[in-house]
Amino acid sequence: MPAPVEIVVHDDAEALADAVAVRLAAALHQAQRERGEASVVLTGGGMGGRVLGALADAASRPGSVVDWSAVDVWWGDERFLPAGDPERNETQARARLLDHVAVDPARVHAMPAADGPDGDDVVAAAARHAEELAAVARRTGVAKPVPVFDVLLLGVGPDGHVASLFPGLEGVRVEDSSVVAVEDAPKPPPRRTSMTLPVINGAEQVWCVVSGTDKADAVARCLSDEGRAEGDLPASRVLGEQATLWLIDADAAASLG
Repeated sequence: MPAPVEIVVHDDAEALADAVAVRLAAALHQAQRERGEASVVLTGGGMGGRVLGALADAASRPGSVVDWSAVDVWWGDERFLPAGDPERNETQARARLLDHVAVDPARVHAMPAADGPDGDDVVAAAARHAEELAAVARRTGVAKPVPVFDVLLLGVGPDGHVASLFPGLEGVRVEDSSVVAVEDAPKPPPRRTSMTLPVINGAEQVWCVVSGTDKADAVARCLSDEGRAEGDLPASRVLGEQATLWLIDADAAASLG
């Protein structure tokens, strides 16, 4: 049974980003102590970028605890745009963190781009990434279609979406695939690839990192008993295997009781 949801409120967005970076470094370090490697699923957006910047700052200081060469890096979703496009989560993560730490390129598992081997076929691109997940799982001896994710980071939209799983769209209901193609997202760009909810909920720890007053109503609804029972907002259905954390700032917490 998944662990209870924990809510941690920080004063503002800067304090939130710094605290999440410290917490994430500690979690990755602990995983590496236990099995020699770690795996993280990154998120995009403004707060996701701030967390990555704080991680890069920490990694540049003496005493950094994470061996980035032994970290597998994944993304929960991606905008289906050409490689290097500034709107891609991968591009932003490389600029904020990955270009500044000693990652192993073979351990960086970006979702396919629109100019990749499948060209403009977003469905084929999603299937290709699902196979990459399965291949890494097989190689590491995991009896699941995806490898172990120590921490999976999520942003939450004002509409309650996570990754690129939007309320009312088919992708939220997909349970027989690890990656889904999204062709009609309600925010640009409309074409994306996304991990599915069963994969998200299979992570050891899932952290919803949320900042801003525009997210306050969604946060309150997702964390309410009624919102969880209804389950119409994707974020209300997020539950990690060992821990589910909502790490939010005071603005995002404004509508909580």
